[in-house]
Amino acid sequence: MVDEERWKARFRAARVSLPGWAKDAPSRCTYRSNATGTWEIYAWDRESGKRRQVTDRPNGTWMGGVDPTGEWIWWFADTDGDEFGVWMRQPFHGGPDEPAVPGLEPAYPAGLARGSSGLAVVGRSTDDGTTIHLCRPGASPEVLYHHAEDAHVAGLSRDETLIAIGHSEHGDSRHMALRVVRPDGTTVADLWDGEGKGVYSCGFSPVAGDSRLLVNHERRGRPELLIWDPVAGTETELHIDLPGEIDADWYPDASALLISHSHHARDELYRYDLAGGTLHRIDTPRGVITGATARPDGTVEFAWSSAAEPPVIRSSAGTVVLTAEGPPAPPSVPVEDAWVDGPGGRIHALISKPGGPGPHPTVFDIHGGPTAQDDDSFSPAVAAWVDHGFAVVRVNYRGSTGYGSAWRDAIEHRVGLTELEDIKAVRDWAVQSGLADPARLVLTGGSWGGFLTLLGLGTQPEDWTVGIASVPVADYFAAYEDEMEALKAFDRSLFGGSPEEVPDRYRRSSPLTYVEQVRAPVFILAGENDPRCPIRQIDNYLKRLDELGKPHEVYRYDAGHGSLVVEERIRQMEMEITFARKHLGLL
Repeated sequence: MVDEERWKARFRAARVSLPGWAKDAPSRCTYRSNATGTWEIYAWDRESGKRRQVTDRPNGTWMGGVDPTGEWIWWFADTDGDEFGVWMRQPFHGGPDEPAVPGLEPAYPAGLARGSSGLAVVGRSTDDGTTIHLCRPGASPEVLYHHAEDAHVAGLSRDETLIAIGHSEHGDSRHMALRVVRPDGTTVADLWDGEGKGVYSCGFSPVAGDSRLLVNHERRGRPELLIWDPVAGTETELHIDLPGEIDADWYPDASALLISHSHHARDELYRYDLAGGTLHRIDTPRGVITGATARPDGTVEFAWSSAAEPPVIRSSAGTVVLTAEGPPAPPSVPVEDAWVDGPGGRIHALISKPGGPGPHPTVFDIHGGPTAQDDDSFSPAVAAWVDHGFAVVRVNYRGSTGYGSAWRDAIEHRVGLTELEDIKAVRDWAVQSGLADPARLVLTGGSWGGFLTLLGLGTQPEDWTVGIASVPVADYFAAYEDEMEALKAFDRSLFGGSPEEVPDRYRRSSPLTYVEQVRAPVFILAGENDPRCPIRQIDNYLKRLDELGKPHEVYRYDAGHGSLVVEERIRQMEMEITFARKHLGLL
């Protein structure tokens, strides 16, 4: 008997994100929380202990933070989750909202950097490409940069004399270049490692007058670090002997780096002292760290969870930094690792099992991105499936991050089909090992995972019993026409051109191409205001299912690419589980 309240309690449990803090006023922080049942922005004054809710909107607010002075909280105002809007601001201790940059029209956000003087650098993406504006207090916004290809604000130096821009003027938004400019728009220096090798800003030194920029590069086939001084014209590669992939941020005095190390779907933290090149591990539990920050006193605060244990905000001092009101989420089962030989190399999969012997009805829950990965973090959705007697398999297919550049880029020009080869290899292993019941296999996922679900149902029709796709790409031609410009650039990089330039590649990768071959009943969940996987292309797929008489259901909701409302997430989860159980004969 399933405890309905237990699995729903994992969604309803109030959570908080890692607090961000004002560089000039470290006691003034902001964070996200779902304490009201909807994810919103909150302010926290550490000196007084006072917390307050900053935003309150029907479909929630995801992007926001405090400026360096601690005087203003900025947040992004879109319409019902469509991601198209403007930046607003509110005094830290409360007051009316106002446009943060009067004169800027609504757009998709493309980065934001703010200085202590009140200067803001605002990136905006529209159908005309990316525009970056220099916004001085009391003055009209000035155009600092514009290009038809995808770009974003990548950093502002502490003394506000240097601005970093990540761009893809070379035509590949998956492997970006960096440019540093002055506020008058003149170029200081460019950094690009050539075709197929991106460079990404991790931020300028936090010390005024220090022009060094921390950069993530992939010169040797995986993310590594270097320090670039665009003014001096120097580069210093940091050779840190850790397997897997690394990212980093500065300590507040710029004497050291806070290293985030990801390896086999789990994370660690290290302090790297720049003077001596020494590496010191920071004690953290086994699991996943979704964010970390070094405080002025030298302590490190981090957001941690594991598959079995719900999220918590911890400190390297051994304390819990911040908790949400109410009971914590019930725990779940630990995840197990599986390594499966596939056509492109060994595939890492994460397995969550219900009690009792197998074979189990099994859900293949496919992650989005595709440049993302599944990991050993807490997932109410995975736990809900397990509570209902399903095993859950999550596959870090080729295209996932965490396993090197070649693994991530292996899907190019053969989009979707390569990932599905890996998913099938793990599917066959799960059946042969006795984990999964071959007559009760659910293929599901959201966003890119939803795309792979629909594509898999059409290209591997005999392998799946039920399909559940949330906010998917269903008709790639129509999706490209309607999606936001940054995603068009991403698709051109992934496919090697636009649908007009390489139509056969898009046709081979479009779920609509294979809809006639679908055998499994299909459930599709779609956001009416989704700018990433727009509704028209989903309607095209649904219309074809109707014409063919294929069994299917659809649920539309008034939001964008997912929902920030807890009860809406529970409603969707309940519908997905019910649909699967009904068509597997488990009701």
